[in-house]
Amino acid sequence: MPRIPRKSPAKALPDFPWDSLASAKQKAQSHPGGIVNLSVGTPVDPVAPVIQDALASVAAVPGYPTTHGTDELRGAASASLARRYGVVSVDPTAILPVIGTKEAIAWLPTLLGLGAEDLVVIPEVAYPTYEVGALLAGARVLRADGTAQLGPQTPALIFVNSPSNPTGKVLGVPHLRKVVEFARERGAIVASDECYLGLTWEDEAVSILDPRVCGGDHTGLLAIHSLSKTSNLASYRAGFLAGDPELVAELLEVRKHAGMMMPTPIQAAMAAALTDDEQEREQRERYRRRREILLAAVRGAGLSVDNSEAGLYLWATRGEACRDTVDWFAERGILVAPGDFYGPRGLEHVRIALTASDERIAAAASRLG
Repeated sequence: MPRIPRKSPAKALPDFPWDSLASAKQKAQSHPGGIVNLSVGTPVDPVAPVIQDALASVAAVPGYPTTHGTDELRGAASASLARRYGVVSVDPTAILPVIGTKEAIAWLPTLLGLGAEDLVVIPEVAYPTYEVGALLAGARVLRADGTAQLGPQTPALIFVNSPSNPTGKVLGVPHLRKVVEFARERGAIVASDECYLGLTWEDEAVSILDPRVCGGDHTGLLAIHSLSKTSNLASYRAGFLAGDPELVAELLEVRKHAGMMMPTPIQAAMAAALTDDEQEREQRERYRRRREILLAAVRGAGLSVDNSEAGLYLWATRGEACRDTVDWFAERGILVAPGDFYGPRGLEHVRIALTASDERIAAAASRLG
């Protein structure tokens, strides 16, 4: 029986980038001291006991969770934005838990109803899922770091990312304010990926919801937050959206129909993580120490480190093709991510993650020395 022709979404997407690192990974694994994998930003430190206890406390609850999240979770998220980042005016009803922020970013253009006639703007060097999300919706994609690059075009959605993955660049208040003003003039939505906002080392990073940026008006704005890095909850898939109450309500309705519900134990764990600042401070200090060691080693090995004032990565270059630099590191038993994963402007850089144990970071520093 013949198959009905269909359009496969997978065919519209690029190859999964990490699959191309197989040979470099094999080379790094052959090092006598074993591989130091600095190619991905996956946490390695244990989840704090206070979060584990909260998870276990509702493990026996049998009923369906609420898509909008518990009052406790949304209240904790709103309070944490005020306490940690100075965003003081987010109503808990304008908080929406998501099953990891990668899922939220990938499906955001689709859930907003974008399609072939719509333009999605992403940073010139960008987390690949921004482009993937636009492609899944069938929308057009433009890479631009400033509003002047858009000319007369009217985008439907603008992604900004500060601190940036992969570059660690921080966008200042004047830049973000200009993006918000531009978006409001043209009726665009701004989605600000702020997953690394709590990991700033050399500069002040601010939320798109900061009053200095938006004047206290969240219309057309969505801030995207994750607990994967700051609280080691990558395995929990714990994130949330915050901002424009109307946009959050619209997304909530679609997610309710689609069954996009965060499990009840994860909601409890997430509320605990957002309430307890001490575990977040301890994790930030771990990354600060690792960054100090790795940054000195990378520079000592002759590489230039650009931006990297925040986040969990060093954006480094040897002034050569990024794949050659990947091989240079692999010969020393270190696996890093090539800059071409993140767009054409990354062709001479590599991304080096800080997310490895103290022992592995020390090993990498020794090999580079």
